[in-house]
Amino acid sequence: MKKAEVARLERFLEPYRITGGKGFRLKRHDPADTAHLKSADKDEAKEMLARGVEWLTEQQDMLYAQDHWAVLLVFQAMDAAGKDSTIKHVMSGINPQGCQVTSYKQPSSEELDHDYLWRYMRNVPARGQIGIFNRSYYEEVLVVKVHQEHLQRQKLHPSLVTKKIWRERYEDISSYERYLHRNGVVTLKFFLNVSKEEQKRRFMARLDEPAKNWKFSLADVDERGHWDAYQDAYDEAIRHTATPWAPWYVVPADNKWFTRLVVAAAVVDAIGRLELHYPRVNEAQRKALAVARKRLDRE
Repeated sequence: MKKAEVARLERFLEPYRITGGKGFRLKRHDPADTAHLKSADKDEAKEMLARGVEWLTEQQDMLYAQDHWAVLLVFQAMDAAGKDSTIKHVMSGINPQGCQVTSYKQPSSEELDHDYLWRYMRNVPARGQIGIFNRSYYEEVLVVKVHQEHLQRQKLHPSLVTKKIWRERYEDISSYERYLHRNGVVTLKFFLNVSKEEQKRRFMARLDEPAKNWKFSLADVDERGHWDAYQDAYDEAIRHTATPWAPWYVVPADNKWFTRLVVAAAVVDAIGRLELHYPRVNEAQRKALAVARKRLDRE
């Protein structure tokens, strides 16, 4: 990637990338922001997304061949913010053999018999791979914090459930992400920041359109009743876990076309920094290739 392209991406992403939590406030981030792009610019945005997807396809091949780095993309959001469609569009050109999407639901009995990070560690991508977490270990300081009865199901001894538990979990998560960084796992975290008004509109669309009825659950409306508590939980989580080695991207999510553009730009930027290339052939390997060519020519 050329320096001018990197600089342009940096400028575009700067308002959305959080690398230090000090002073962070979620309320300062507008879910409807489109970086001065208008609805009329949708076609241009789609072309930019298509170019990004094409570039990612080429880079994924080199990521796999080089076998030094892994990429982990973490997606968090309120219901109907567009996680599934964003993953689908941004990763549309990725070779399925080099990518794994893991969606996390309520933990199983086996998972509850382990520490809360256990089930996530099992799905960290291998070198050369891209892993996507549709929801993640951040649920442990989001839904579990909002619904603290979930702590009882985690079978923790009462002496471990103190007023410090959330701060301790932020520390655990940050330490874990630093560990991944030190082992070549590039971690990007996306919070798709949808407004309460837009969420309602999307819920109504799911009710009004028969083809979307299957997406709707009464539990989604129940969770909507905890909107403010979730906003506070996201605010705290981002403030305590945003770091240079595992940045958060607070992505405006009221306009899906813009959401996808920001996510694609962030992934392109991060992978571009790796300066990927195909493995270089040394002299001994060149000689072996020459021998192989001669043998094939003689057939």
